[in-house]
Formats: sequence, C-alpha cells, structure tokens
Amino acid sequence: MKKILIFSLAYYPHTVSGAEAAIREITDRIDDIEFHMVTLRYNNQLPKTEKIGNVLIHRIGLVTKNPNTQDLGKLPLDLNKPLYQFLAPIKGIMLNRKYKYDAIWSMMAHSAGVPAVIYKMLSPKTKFALTLQEGDPTDYIEKTMKPLGFLFTNAFIKADVVQVISNHLGNWARRQGTKEENIELVHNGANPKSLNPDAQAADLDKLKQKFNKQAADIFLVNTARLAHQKANDNTIQALAKLPNNIKLLLVGDGDQKELLKNLAKKLKLEDRVIFAGRVDRSEISKYRQISDIFVCPSRSEGLGNAFLSAMALRLPVVATREGGLSEFIFDQKTAWVVDKNSPDQIVKAVKNILANPDKVKIITDTAHQMVVKEYNWDLVAKNMRDKVFSKII
Repeated sequence: MKKILIFSLAYYPHTVSGAEAAIREITDRIDDIEFHMVTLRYNNQLPKTEKIGNVLIHRIGLVTKNPNTQDLGKLPLDLNKPLYQFLAPIKGIMLNRKYKYDAIWSMMAHSAGVPAVIYKMLSPKTKFALTLQEGDPTDYIEKTMKPLGFLFTNAFIKADVVQVISNHLGNWARRQGTKEENIELVHNGANPKSLNPDAQAADLDKLKQKFNKQAADIFLVNTARLAHQKANDNTIQALAKLPNNIKLLLVGDGDQKELLKNLAKKLKLEDRVIFAGRVDRSEISKYRQISDIFVCPSRSEGLGNAFLSAMALRLPVVATREGGLSEFIFDQKTAWVVDKNSPDQIVKAVKNILANPDKVKIITDTAHQMVVKEYNWDLVAKNMRDKVFSKII
C-alpha cells in the first residue's frame, strides 16, 4: 500500500478547526493509501504515537499537562510553532527510514509548507502536495512568514500539486509562483452531522434548557474560532440594536474570548451573549439545530466550512463575501450579505430574516441543495484521490 506523510501543525483530539476536520474527513474515506502524520503534541497526556481513523500520528514538541488555549500562547508552548518548522522534517526523515513514504502532504503553507520544503531538500525525489486552507488575510500571512521567506515561497514552487479550497486561494498560489498546471481546486465539505442530522429531540431540548432558551427567544449562532477574523465583535455590536429576545450563542474558543466578554459587558449584554466554549465537532451540529440564524461577518475566509454546515441545516446565513465566501455566498439567493465591519447591516439582515419566513424558506432550501450537490465530503475525498494524490503516488 502507498504511504503519504502529512505535515500538520495541529490535529485531533484537542485541536479541530477546518483544516484538521478536512484531513480527517478525507483520509477516513480513502482506504487504499496509508496515512501518517507529524504534528505537535502540546499535552503530555497524549501519546507520542497514536492512530486516529486512517492516520498514524507521530507527535513532537514541548509539552505541559492539559494546557488550555491561553497556555498555547505562553512560554514554553509558544515556541512549538517555530520549532516545528525544523523539527518536523527531521522527524519525517527519521520515520521514512522505517516506513518508506511515497509522498508528503502539507496542510497549509504558513504552518507546514516550510517543513515540506526542508524534507524535499533532504529527500529530493519525494513528491509533495500542498493544501491551502488559510483563512487569515494573505498579506498578513506573508508578513508573518517573512523571516522564512525563501523556504515559505518555495513551498508554492516546489509542490508537485497545490490543492486550493477556493479560487481566492488559487489566486494567492499563482502570485506566489505556483504554475497553473499544478493548481487543483477541491472545495471542503459541510459537517456530515449537519447534512444528515441524527440528534434526538430530547438531546436538543436539554441543550435548550442548558442555555435557558425560551419559546420567544431567537438565537443567533456562530460556530467558529473566537478570532478577530470572525468579527464576532461586530455581531455583539449589532445585538445591542436588536430586541432583547434575540441572543448570541458563540460556540468555540480562541484568543478573542476575553475581549468579546468585555465588549458584551460594556454594552450590558452579558445575559444575551452566551459563550458555550469549545465543543467537540461531532456535537456542534446540535448547537446549530437549537439556533435560528447563523451570523459570521468574517473579515477574511479561505472558504468557510462553518457557513456550509449551517446551510446544510437550512439555517439562514448572514455573512460577508470576503475571500472564499464569494464562491457560495450570494445575496438573497443563498444568504444575506453584509459588508465587513458593518454592525448596522447585520441588524438589517436579521430583521429582514425574521420578517420574511417565506423568503427564508426559499433561500435556505436553495443553499441546502447547493451544499448537498457541491460541498459534501464523499465528493471531496474522491476529488482529492483523483486530482491530488494520484499525482504524487
């Protein structure tokens, strides 16, 4: 069986964002390739080697006991990201002596492109696939990676195939020097639990009780990292101008948590902004199902898995068209479009949704059908096997 070594800065069970979910959903559906991974450990309670799904994970790096999100940004754990750039390829080469990998696959240029380039220097004949899933603004990423500029840029140039999840990221790859014939567009998919919800009514009722959702309450929801990019501050500002029965459920964790809590306190919205914290991906669909409107006025997006998952559940979506969102967010067709940094437009969109149930049904049905047809993981995995992995093994 062919073997592919994955470089990914983070992975299950403790870190699951769009990129990690993509690896899991894809690899679990491909049974004729053996996948391995070098990733960071962080938590000394995690084994150094573990198989999750169809991936044999090899963990490296500095560790402490059960660190939280804030700990990852403090010494010594914040040294892990720069150390990974150089320790990961060395670990990969050592593993190759035993497992004889046929190719390598890097998840995101800014976090795992450099290890792949170094690995290629040490093993020039190895084929290399690079996936672009970045959600941060590309100019910000380029500035951040400037100290490793030569290696970073070569990730785009040396890759035998660059898989992008949106045309937005495809254009970035071209600007970085990737040849047109080496770019493959393969979108991400929606959370399968949202495409095919199986939650019991009793479980959903318990969740409503947990957050004290009353019959007249309307829950706005966002199921994404609490990061500046996701613009939850704009949604909180909009909430201040909406009726008191409208509340905001934020599902996730991140470095903006305290800032958002302070903003809610400043606007006297502590009882209307609910911080659910980090939730396992297998459970997130339930939080969407007890909610009424998905609101995420992103400042930047690579594609937007959470938006697709909300559409899969026929939730009305309020979003910008930044980055990859422009490929499936269409005003009054699949979603309600707002400009970035525009709380007043969020207010208008929410009121429009609540006032027009017939229009909402038409738009959410259209969005649902789009996701079923174009953004499901079975199709994604097939395209990855046919268009990406076939080129490197």
